[in-house]
Amino acid sequence: MEEWPVMRELTDFAVYLARKAGRMLAEKFTRHNPVYYKGAIDLVTEADRMSEEIILAEIGRRYPGHGILSEESKEKNARAAMRWIVDPLDGTTNYAHGFPFFCVSVALEKDGIVSLGVVYDPLRDDLFEASLEGGSRLNGKELRVSSVEDLSRSLLATGFPYDIRESPDNNLNFFNAMAKKAQAIRRAGAAALDLAYLAAGRFDGFWELKLKPWDTAAGCLLVEEAGGVLSDMAGEKWHLFSPGLVASNGLIQEQMLEVMSAVVNGGKTGEGQ
Repeated sequence: MEEWPVMRELTDFAVYLARKAGRMLAEKFTRHNPVYYKGAIDLVTEADRMSEEIILAEIGRRYPGHGILSEESKEKNARAAMRWIVDPLDGTTNYAHGFPFFCVSVALEKDGIVSLGVVYDPLRDDLFEASLEGGSRLNGKELRVSSVEDLSRSLLATGFPYDIRESPDNNLNFFNAMAKKAQAIRRAGAAALDLAYLAAGRFDGFWELKLKPWDTAAGCLLVEEAGGVLSDMAGEKWHLFSPGLVASNGLIQEQMLEVMSAVVNGGKTGEGQ
């Protein structure tokens, strides 16, 4: 960890980036935004690109030696000890359709460890921030995960990969099984904001396949610093390039993993497992 004054400066800068890009996204929301398709259902809007341009330009001016890993651009300064991990608009499909659930996600990795994270919802002016060993906050107030102990009384969140139409690893089997065990599941369409909601106790658990580092870097730090737990789909240690993520308040983690294990080992999605 950096000394406090340095980390405070970096965190303030991350907040500045998220707010500046977020203001632009809010101003353009519901207006006509050109949409471009990267795949059958994987799209990018002009707002994604404008948000990324804002963030990358500011980082380049302030910290030209830092690395940058961002959704819509090639990686820069890949060998740098300090690397910014950016999703300039998480929830692009929502944004393009006028569905008000999206955010800006900014994280900073130092020597391979995510040290700070910011997730900003510009429509609600909700600013989630976390620093390594420094806790998680929402608009300055400390966050803690929920205290729900039973999966059957838990509200979960998930999402589906962009290759859902082509790949058998599309989360539908896990969704079918989990829907029969949890109280309810929400699929809101912005993983970073889902994870922020988990850190805030609004969700009790989350899982998803095929996420990218920019989807998870800031949100996962928020969860851990709020007292939550992360793993891969097999219950092993999670990292930024893990093929799957399971996150929870810690109290229902094993119950979630048991459901997933039953699906993987037996292909079962029924009750009574």
